[in-house]
Amino acid sequence: MEQPSEDIKLAKEVLNSFTKTKKTLRMYPSNNPLYAKAVEDAYKKLSEFLDYRKELKLRIKQNELLVGADVVYHNPGKDDNLALFFFKDGMREMSFSNGIQPEELQAFLEVLAFDFEREDVEEDVVTLLWQKDFKHIKYIVDDTVLTEDEQYEQEAVRHVKEAGVSDDGLKKAYEDAISAEEEKDVTLVPITDKDLKQLTVYIERDAYDRKEKLIEMLYEMLYQAEPAEFEGIVDLLNDAVRFSVTHGDIASAVSVMKRARDLTGSPSAPEELKRHLNAVFPHASSHELIKIIGELLDAGDVINETSFQEYIGFLTKDAITPLMSVLGELKSIGARKAVIAALVSLGRKDIATLAGGLKDERWYVVRNIIYILRMIGDKKIGDHLTKALKHPDLRVRKEVLTAMGELGGPAVIPPIKESLDDPEASIRVSAVRALARAGSDLARRTLLERITGKVFLDAEFSEKKEYFEALSRWKEDDVFGFLMGVVKKTHLFKKAKHDEVRACAAYGLGLLGNKDSLPALYKLRESKNKFLSEYAYSAIRRIEYGR
Repeated sequence: MEQPSEDIKLAKEVLNSFTKTKKTLRMYPSNNPLYAKAVEDAYKKLSEFLDYRKELKLRIKQNELLVGADVVYHNPGKDDNLALFFFKDGMREMSFSNGIQPEELQAFLEVLAFDFEREDVEEDVVTLLWQKDFKHIKYIVDDTVLTEDEQYEQEAVRHVKEAGVSDDGLKKAYEDAISAEEEKDVTLVPITDKDLKQLTVYIERDAYDRKEKLIEMLYEMLYQAEPAEFEGIVDLLNDAVRFSVTHGDIASAVSVMKRARDLTGSPSAPEELKRHLNAVFPHASSHELIKIIGELLDAGDVINETSFQEYIGFLTKDAITPLMSVLGELKSIGARKAVIAALVSLGRKDIATLAGGLKDERWYVVRNIIYILRMIGDKKIGDHLTKALKHPDLRVRKEVLTAMGELGGPAVIPPIKESLDDPEASIRVSAVRALARAGSDLARRTLLERITGKVFLDAEFSEKKEYFEALSRWKEDDVFGFLMGVVKKTHLFKKAKHDEVRACAAYGLGLLGNKDSLPALYKLRESKNKFLSEYAYSAIRRIEYGR
């Protein structure tokens, strides 16, 4: 049998280390030495490969990971299937490049260690990876999976992406142009790839130079024009912006707007001219141009990031509605990320218009709008969030509760409290976490009130545990005293249910880290109830050894 090549062998070792590390990270807290050792070993294996090949590129199938045509990971089952973990959320390719640091790999492995079946994680795999903003870890996603049956115009977007002229097409056009020459004695020399690239650069540079000269001429005309001529010249400037955007040259469009801004801010410029020039910015904010920009963003590396950010800086609040419309049509994660950032910037100018996106029929658009409102963090969003809390989709309601917790303040507590009684367990857990994020005295009192209520005793253990973990955020004497009282108190009736509460209280004491709780926990460790004993032991280790 043919032996595998060195790079295939190393790739398999890397993936084996990822699988082992995933299990270790689930078993131990981040400050445990075994946790750090597992990450260190995985990084060592990956570094060995990257020193050898500079990049580890994996193709992702349902049950397999491949390097080129070679299978380096295979698992036909559903449990702990590394390939399926990525495949189910639409990932089809992933790569790790040389230069990756231990911290970046650790962040990736922590995403890998999420148990989406048992933990109440509020995002999917792709979203969690996107939020990390990795520099040396790239991935390609089949976004049709992420839309979850929403009817995107898939074929139309695909045609937009493929509409660019290929290298072969440009080469053929170049050769055809030469063939059309009337001179018959010309000797044709085949064009090389290097020649083709150089030719493309010249064409692009010449086009840019011509546009810049045109813009310069239009502004020179403005300086010398009579008031009656202002409108016509500004219309030409708007045409220049439209032409530049349509051809993916955002830098030239920005150049027009920069000059317009400078002139409108000049004390020497006539007021009539300023009035006409101010029309340039709404034009750049129009639905027509925003839609074109969305298509360019979806097409990939067409728009320069710096130029795009400058362009957004010139937009008026009129661009909010078109941007929200485009957001629901975008296919690529990078494009959505860019538009979301633009809406965070512009949304501050008109929160009411931005909140109008909460009425969109597509759940994923509504969730993105809530995320944007959350990033803005203005107290004015409270009422809009409360209305969105009635949305039928669980993912939207979870995002609302996260936003409410981060927003804080007394106004968000009543709607969060209502969600503690939601029929869906995941929503109830999200509400508990939102109270912990809110961090107010009212939030703490709400948690204590629920724990001491009659209904709490019959809740599932995992849900009870969430309450005590949330309560441990308050490092205060009354919380410590309450937890100590729960741990020490015994019951004759419903003993099993009460012991679950005592175990949760022991867990909370471990999170508080107060050494004054150790005598009570030592005593609880000797309990004949194995469940109680294990939780007391775990709390003691956390307090004494930080793990």
